Amino acid sequence: MGKSIPQYLGQLDIRKSVVSLATGAGAIYLLYKAIKAGIKCKPPLCSNSPICIARECPGPGERALPQEAPAPEASAVGGPKGLAVERERHGRDSGELRRLLNSLECKQDEYAKSMILHSITRCVYLLEAEASACTTDDIVLLGYMLDDKDNSVKTQALNTLKAFSGIRKFRLKIQEHSIKVLELISTIWDTELHIAGLRLLNNLPLPDYVHPQLRRVMPALMEILQSDYILAQVQAVRLLSYLAQKNDLLYDILNCQVHSNFLNLFQPTQSGSLLYEVLVFAERLSEGRNAPHYHVVKWHYNEQSLHESLFGEESRLADRLLALVIHPEEDVQIQACKVIVSLQYPQDLRARPSSCQPSRSYFKNTE
Repeated sequence: MGKSIPQYLGQLDIRKSVVSLATGAGAIYLLYKAIKAGIKCKPPLCSNSPICIARECPGPGERALPQEAPAPEASAVGGPKGLAVERERHGRDSGELRRLLNSLECKQDEYAKSMILHSITRCVYLLEAEASACTTDDIVLLGYMLDDKDNSVKTQALNTLKAFSGIRKFRLKIQEHSIKVLELISTIWDTELHIAGLRLLNNLPLPDYVHPQLRRVMPALMEILQSDYILAQVQAVRLLSYLAQKNDLLYDILNCQVHSNFLNLFQPTQSGSLLYEVLVFAERLSEGRNAPHYHVVKWHYNEQSLHESLFGEESRLADRLLALVIHPEEDVQIQACKVIVSLQYPQDLRARPSSCQPSRSYFKNTE
């Protein structure tokens, strides 16, 4: 080998020392990296990341465990201890909803605000006691989000207000935003925003002072009803059905201009949920126009109006209704029959018994 044994052993000792030093330096460096990463992983008070409400809740002065932390031990009462929903169930305030609302007040980007609002919405539904403990100031804060420049933030804020509207004490305060919600629906063509806004309105009793704004947005509601997005269509027709029962809004609805193919909404191929809601709408319109206080007035309708499409001399509504009587969904069948009855027998005649035979009608002749 050309080297004596002592020389070889001496070189081997040197190599071991070098390896040992390198290993020690590597370990120190890895330890430094781990400590640095651990410091960075502490969630800030105003975190931009979505917050999970089903996590271990920190005690006073503590920070939440990271999402990758192992599941906490099971408590004596069964189920994991420390989870927000578990603490809520056992009467303990997790503080999760309050932390989320406080973080919303911090300066956040649009994505962060949207995610925080989404988490607040879930908290309201899952942490009932904490949601009930909120104040009207929190509702005001959420109302500010409706003026955000980002549509996704507006949409999430509408969803959050919808969640809070299920708590009675907040309804009057949320009602104050009705005009703003109607403005958003009528000026922004965004399907998700339409669905969120209409769901909120359908969950609130709309006060009379909103009626002037409702008249202005009626064309927009009718356009949403005639769009190709079923969820938005269903919410729009539900609101219109509710408004059709308001005496001072009925004419505005009936005289609203619609597309020439409006009766396509009554096709048997439409979604059953949409068909049912459209038939309820038609029944309420039919009953409203035949009511004594409305029937005595000589109303004038636009040629392209909803009234002419449904009840005009050239309307083919009768054909569509007869086709729906044999629809596979029973709810649609029943509702189609109700519309037929409302067209045959005006409301004032149905209200009083009579021995007179009813007049002949299209439906009677067809049968």
